[in-house]
Amino acid sequence: MSDLTESKTLLTLLAGQGDHLALVAPDYPGLTYDQLQQSVINLANQLNRLGLGRGDRIAIAMPNGPEMILTFLAAAMCGTAAPLNPKYTPAEFAFYYSDTDADALITLGDTVTAAQAAATDEMKQIQAALQPDGRLSFEQVGGKKQGSRAAELAESDDIAMILHTSGTTSQPKRVPIKHRNLAASAQNIIGTYQLSEGDRALCIMPLFHVHGLVASMLSTLASGGTVICPRGFNAIEFWRLLSTFKPTWYSAVPTMHQLLLARASRNQEAIQTSPLRFIRSSSSSLPPIVLESLEAAFKAPVLEAYSMSEASHQMTSNPLPPAAHKAGSVGYGFGVEVGVMEEEGDRLLEPGQLGEIVVKGPNVFDGYENNPAANAKAFANSWFRTGDQGLVDSEGYLSLTGRLKELINRGGEKISPLEVDNVLLRHPAVAQVLTFGAPHKTLGEDIHTALVLKDATVSEQDLRKYCSEQLAAFKVPRQFHRLDELPRGATGKLQRLKMAEILGIKDN
Repeated sequence: MSDLTESKTLLTLLAGQGDHLALVAPDYPGLTYDQLQQSVINLANQLNRLGLGRGDRIAIAMPNGPEMILTFLAAAMCGTAAPLNPKYTPAEFAFYYSDTDADALITLGDTVTAAQAAATDEMKQIQAALQPDGRLSFEQVGGKKQGSRAAELAESDDIAMILHTSGTTSQPKRVPIKHRNLAASAQNIIGTYQLSEGDRALCIMPLFHVHGLVASMLSTLASGGTVICPRGFNAIEFWRLLSTFKPTWYSAVPTMHQLLLARASRNQEAIQTSPLRFIRSSSSSLPPIVLESLEAAFKAPVLEAYSMSEASHQMTSNPLPPAAHKAGSVGYGFGVEVGVMEEEGDRLLEPGQLGEIVVKGPNVFDGYENNPAANAKAFANSWFRTGDQGLVDSEGYLSLTGRLKELINRGGEKISPLEVDNVLLRHPAVAQVLTFGAPHKTLGEDIHTALVLKDATVSEQDLRKYCSEQLAAFKVPRQFHRLDELPRGATGKLQRLKMAEILGIKDN
């Protein structure tokens, strides 16, 4: 494992493992650590020769795969990487180029034409090409030409990447994450799951998202393990990858876990012949019934973690056995201080008291970019305010009750939609559920629930009766909406805050 205490850049994560295999993928020759490290240096130098360097913003629009990993690492070591969802529209690409003041765009050949179409004449357009030996080369194909810059690699306090908040209720905020933040987060994840060079992580999370970049990729490279990086997530292809590459763990959002769970009974041979050491879940709440079903299907511990971009991904996690991992809890901090704060931000609350979750640690960013108003709200007495509500039990385990913005205010009663979700998911006719607040003329908000059903014959009356048996009357949904599928964002997150708008629900 690399020593992250002295020189904290992404390049140091790749040092010291020599000819151990670092990166593999289907139909890809693979790279050792020595080859990967040299490739990143060479690519960063190529970007220098194209006139890019420290402080420059380099947008990346690529599908998952080894090419994306190499490009991200090179862009972060040359300047600042700005990974973007390759499925954005031209208008969305144009917004993010403008908002980040992008100096360049890197794509894999002509795979993302919308990104190329939105690039301005001032941006360098660079195409990556895969070589037969698994390395990449860069070529400028458009945009402003300028002289070469001296070869220079990033340092610990440089911004490695720029991300955006989800912007579900407001304009997205820019989140600058430094090399030292990422190194600290990778080290925390290594400690949480006792990662080593013997581990092989299957990377199925998108690599424009902090979850895939830090949990699946960077923490594995920092531990000396092997990253398995297919070209995206496919719930059918997953089983062949499991049998072929024999990963020891994977990390995903609950949506992905549920898609795999639906096929697990048909793929028991792959599970038995390629056992996982553990399964990790993060980025949104994992319903306890899904955790229980996953553990039964895979015969491996399922460890839920709690993460945010502003904390360079992980803040807390459930631990490996023999320590207890608790369904409905996101565990405790590893290398991160975690507290629960009262609303005014003046003091921390005692265990068992409900409040806003706050964190601090070397993985936490320094603040939003050029946004003093947001920073004034986001920090209190050096604690970062997550905007999530929860409580810590007597053993130090944190439980989330929901985003503060997602809590439903029904006539002054605050209802956690997660609580309603978890009740309905145990109904035998319910496959998926999303509870949300809808506008109401007199109550302000009322409780609505969107469902995907396994059994279409179940009635709304049956569902309401089921809820009434397990929830207080004021928590029972007023209306149920039957859908073929639940709306999700680019990373698989459910669109709870947008559901009333998506379904066209007005005051009632």
